Amino acid sequence: MDVNQPKQEHLLALKVMRLTKPTLFTNIPVTCEERDLPGNLFNQLMKDDPSTVKGAETLMLGEMLTLPQNFGKYRNIFLGETFSSYISVHNDSNQVVKDILVKADLQTSSQRLNLSASSAAVAELKPDCCIDDVIHHEVKEIGTHILVCAVSYTTQTGEKMYFRKFFKFQVLKPLDVKTKFYNAETDEVFLEAQIQNITTSPMFMEKVSLEPSMMYNVAELNTVDTAGESESTFGTRTYLQPMDTRQYLYCLKPKQEFAEKAGVIKGVTVIGKLDIVWKTNLGEHGRLQTSQLQRMAPGYGDVRLSLETIPDTVNLEEPFDITCKITNCSERTMDLVLEMCNTNSIHWCGVSGRQLGKLYPSSSLHLALTLLSSVQGLQSVSGLRLTDTFLKRTYEYDDIAQVCVVSSEIKQS
Repeated sequence: MDVNQPKQEHLLALKVMRLTKPTLFTNIPVTCEERDLPGNLFNQLMKDDPSTVKGAETLMLGEMLTLPQNFGKYRNIFLGETFSSYISVHNDSNQVVKDILVKADLQTSSQRLNLSASSAAVAELKPDCCIDDVIHHEVKEIGTHILVCAVSYTTQTGEKMYFRKFFKFQVLKPLDVKTKFYNAETDEVFLEAQIQNITTSPMFMEKVSLEPSMMYNVAELNTVDTAGESESTFGTRTYLQPMDTRQYLYCLKPKQEFAEKAGVIKGVTVIGKLDIVWKTNLGEHGRLQTSQLQRMAPGYGDVRLSLETIPDTVNLEEPFDITCKITNCSERTMDLVLEMCNTNSIHWCGVSGRQLGKLYPSSSLHLALTLLSSVQGLQSVSGLRLTDTFLKRTYEYDDIAQVCVVSSEIKQS
């Protein structure tokens, strides 16, 4: 619905038409059983209707396309799509009009954008001639948008005339995006992106990718290898039905130059941004790019202990080896002593209380340890203690990993 200024007699006429894809014509079927009063009348009318599909007349979806009749028809548009409009100024009078200037602005809740292709005035417009323009704009805000079209011109008598029209449309949110972060024992970060189609029509998900920040490399975990070929975990048809949700998974690893600097990765919260491209019913193209995704940076404290290698399954009461990485995340030098405390199920092999030596800020050391388990099942590796002799401060590390303990007979079979 357009809102005009008080009516004036103008020599020029302004027409604005929204350029959209056509839609499939829907026909509401009306039918009944043959024993009812209308008999076969309704069924015959549906068969004779040119908008129905032959042999499937009771289906609502037809084979014909419907174009929008005016600007207000189908005026809603989704965030990330391109708004296109055709603007025409026609000289309805029998005199020549001079200095015609057509301006098109898009008013949003936060800004006013000039969409006119040219800001130069047309010198003259003869009777029954027109000025045409097509404008395009990728909508990046949700809410009410108003297209303001203004026309100014000069009559043959030198009188300056001006009028404008307003066209309102809504920009809706097409997708609901939720993210979850999982911090691994190493510096890897796993991102789960849940994308839900909140429109009323299916979407073809053309691309969903993660653009990482400068400190990370990303690996997509949304494909599986089948017979040497990579296939999508969502199958060959990547359509997302209305209100359906799909989960995408990504693994981010710090680049080598940053992974070596423990203090740098420790404070990194910016991960990257998602880039989503889709198409709707008849090929309407849309794209959304999220803002920079941020996670809660893990707190490692002054000393970080992580496991580099550990077996998944071990034999009961048989020694096995693990490799630990100890990193000084503080800004001071430490002199560390390692103590190994046995638990009810985990027993450490080796000398407890040995000196590890000095560890400088942001530096690391690797430590090979041997242990065994006296209890079957899933057991937690616990009981490591690091003491800084400079400050007399002890750091405790429990439940740093889990290992499955089985009897030797089970593992051999």
